Amino acid sequence: MTEKPDYRDTVFLPKTDFPMKAGLAQKEPAILERWAKIGIYDRLREQRAGRERFILHDGPPYANGDIHMGHAMNKVLKDIIVRSQTLLGKDAPYIPGWDCHGLPIEWKIEEEYRKKKQNKDEVPPAEFRAECRVYAEKWVAVQRAQFERLGVMGDWEDPYLTMKFEAEAAIVGELLKFAESGQLYRGAKPVMWSPVEKTALAEAEVEYEDITSTQIDVGFEIVESPVEALVGALAVIWTTTPWTIPVNQALAFSPSLECQAPDGQYTVYQGSDGRRYLLSAALADAFAKRANLELSSLGIVSPETLAQSKARHPMHKLGGFFAKPRPFLPGDFVTTDAGTGLVHMSPDHGEDDFLLCKANGIDPVFAVTDDGKYRDDWLWLGGQGSVINNKFNAPDGPICEDLREAGALLAASADFNHSYPHSWRSKAKIIFRCTPQWFIPMDRAIGGREPLPVVEAGLEGDTRGHASGNGPSLRQLALDAIERTRWVPEKSRNRIHAMVEGRPDWVISRQRAWGVPIALYVHRQSGEYLRDDAVNARIIDAVTKGGADAWYATDHQALLGPDYKLEDYEVVTDILDVWFDSGSTHAFVIEQRYGEGVRANLYIEGSDQHRGWFQSSLLESSGTRGRAPYDAVLTHGFALDGNGRKMSKSLGNVVDPLKIIGESGADILRMWVASVDYFEDVRIGKEILSGTSDQYRKLRNTFRYLLGALDGFTEAEKLPVSEMPELERYVLHLLAQFDADLREATDGFEFNRYIRALTDFANEDLSAFFFDIRKDCLYCDAPTDTKRRAYRTVLDTLFHALVRYAAPIIPFTAEEVWQSRFPTEDQSVHMLEWPEVDAGWRDDALGTKWQGVRAARERVTEAIEPFRRDKVIRSSLEAEIAAPDLAGLDAGDFAEICIVAKAVNGSEASVVVTRTDEAKCGRCWRHLPDVAEDGDLCGRCESVVDARL
Repeated sequence: MTEKPDYRDTVFLPKTDFPMKAGLAQKEPAILERWAKIGIYDRLREQRAGRERFILHDGPPYANGDIHMGHAMNKVLKDIIVRSQTLLGKDAPYIPGWDCHGLPIEWKIEEEYRKKKQNKDEVPPAEFRAECRVYAEKWVAVQRAQFERLGVMGDWEDPYLTMKFEAEAAIVGELLKFAESGQLYRGAKPVMWSPVEKTALAEAEVEYEDITSTQIDVGFEIVESPVEALVGALAVIWTTTPWTIPVNQALAFSPSLECQAPDGQYTVYQGSDGRRYLLSAALADAFAKRANLELSSLGIVSPETLAQSKARHPMHKLGGFFAKPRPFLPGDFVTTDAGTGLVHMSPDHGEDDFLLCKANGIDPVFAVTDDGKYRDDWLWLGGQGSVINNKFNAPDGPICEDLREAGALLAASADFNHSYPHSWRSKAKIIFRCTPQWFIPMDRAIGGREPLPVVEAGLEGDTRGHASGNGPSLRQLALDAIERTRWVPEKSRNRIHAMVEGRPDWVISRQRAWGVPIALYVHRQSGEYLRDDAVNARIIDAVTKGGADAWYATDHQALLGPDYKLEDYEVVTDILDVWFDSGSTHAFVIEQRYGEGVRANLYIEGSDQHRGWFQSSLLESSGTRGRAPYDAVLTHGFALDGNGRKMSKSLGNVVDPLKIIGESGADILRMWVASVDYFEDVRIGKEILSGTSDQYRKLRNTFRYLLGALDGFTEAEKLPVSEMPELERYVLHLLAQFDADLREATDGFEFNRYIRALTDFANEDLSAFFFDIRKDCLYCDAPTDTKRRAYRTVLDTLFHALVRYAAPIIPFTAEEVWQSRFPTEDQSVHMLEWPEVDAGWRDDALGTKWQGVRAARERVTEAIEPFRRDKVIRSSLEAEIAAPDLAGLDAGDFAEICIVAKAVNGSEASVVVTRTDEAKCGRCWRHLPDVAEDGDLCGRCESVVDARL
């Protein structure tokens, strides 16, 4: 038998140098270097100058420590959005920034002092602040390199830093705007205070942890009452903060207790120990159990009687502060949920306490100092503490021992489990402490010498007053701005609305060293802060030239000028809450760079920023501009480990983004970010990333196929759509649908939908269907054949579209793909715009027809599979099928679509499969009637081979 010729060299196999093995970890740094060399970010700004602008304003991370998965997820998502808007043809600048002031950095410097057994308070303030600045600069540089390694494109040469002098000056300027419009006041209110860090804290700096505390019942002896039988009874209070007893000033009761608990009226009981007790009947059994007593009712006491009664402090024998009888005050906040139905009031250490006592003429006493100890001159426990110390509050601690000795400690146990606020930085418990602080009021009508701007442009008919005394409050402005903002997802609107609606006045002062000063002069006699445009201008100029340090080292008389005497004014030395710093970034990043009145199109941060940056920015801008600083806000969830747990070093479950980049490449991490439902908390772990890598490989393989299949393609080979076969026109129809879907996903910032559509299109519509069917045409048809030209024309269209679509998600791979086909020294795929997809390609009738074709093809594939599994046939090319439905195609076209030897209309209800008897072409491997015997050529292949020879 004569050996048949080998026709493999005559087949037009795809040809490309693009490797299947990605090697991203090694390739990506070189691509970054190339982008830096060609100055891609600056060139894009030049190229897009004058175009519609899209500004995503970067929420500043703290400049301390390596980036973690939350940072990576946040920055990648921002970059995907910026790149996608750039792809749409917009001018989408990205100015990265850092929050450089405040407790996180200051705490790190203090830790270094503690290691050296040095006291931070003994270090010159200027020297300490300089160390904070150096520390922040170090971590800005580290994080910058790490963010760039993620492929985040931005103005890394000129980022914004809150510690830059011009930024500090702008922050001072924003503060003075609040001062000018009368939106500042200094007052004493209980605020969240960290005794360890010796400063007030914002709500966003607080986290809650479960703890076990001492719970005590204390008796306050009633000494005055219109009901004689009540005198001498012990009014019972219950608390889990024993340390607040030394500053008690009153007792609160519910004026409508019977409404809460019909059988819970205030009742006097006779105790088995011979003493009488006053408390709510609804809570008497629980108290009796705690105190190991038996109680019998003596009678009900009305709220009116309590309001006319007084008790004495258990430590009344100390005299002074403790000798004054404590009144009973009606408080609507008193409930029967726990305790005794009576609540002891310490206006220094609780908001309800403060407000109720203030309404009744009782002022705070400021007994607890900034380190959480009682003042040295305090009669009881002076100089002792710290008040958050468990031993200090324990049943055998000094408070309980003294109360026990006074006969007032009725019950005590260290077994009460509850949630308690802690500083997120020091992890130490915090307290509510009344101190003089600076506040921005939420409910005061905004005034000032000049009217505020109208809330929103285009509301010329708005008749609400903005002048002094009759304008809207900051809360009203902020709530109005929330309604005018787009929130993604929509449910986040309700979250921030509830937070703003219920929040207290904004505490903007901190008793720290590293930050922007509250640059105010307060008149010593009137207590009013100075409002003078010329003075303010000199303050801002001084900070612009010398930074925040200028306030502490300046000649204040020179700043005040000739019209004021320094001795008449107190120079405020508190610094600003860092949330005011970051809340002002819209002023010195967006407006200073793009023009007054310009606002960001989008803010993006994690869900915790509804009480943090989203809210501080909203309040700052609403108070100074009467509107939000953003058009839209996107909230994402948190990154959890593979089991859905919060990442923690102690648990050993931290997934390090830097390690992932070093091993697999940034594009894998970026693809994971895009693929998850980031509007909720998301999981990441080894198995999850393995799945992402599989998806990436399939997409990379699609690009590799396109590059190989388009080898040698030129403009001359292109074929008009009107001359293309139905299959090619159907794929263009799918591309038009796909393109519209991606545009919609981009508009909704739904990149999990975007990447899913991209991978599904590549895997299902192209690789498993279109490429599979047309590989025979590509390999074996003549280069001039109309079908092959149509196929390659569509492949070229697909290439230009897919590489652009993928660029925002996997920018390194997209660049590699583009340069593989169009190698250039100074161009980049990221300078291209959204692909031109002709809306006319969409043909719904054709789409419906080919949906039917694909369904019929699927039925054929399923019918053939058992024959392949049982090795009756080795490939579908050896099968002949009789199908009840050829989906509107002629038999030959249907056979080609199904990749079988032959197809006919069958009379059976299902597909019938038989093995073909036709010989196999030695070049295309199809079994055809015109092949004499296996290894010979079919007519098509013979003509192609002859033409090549």
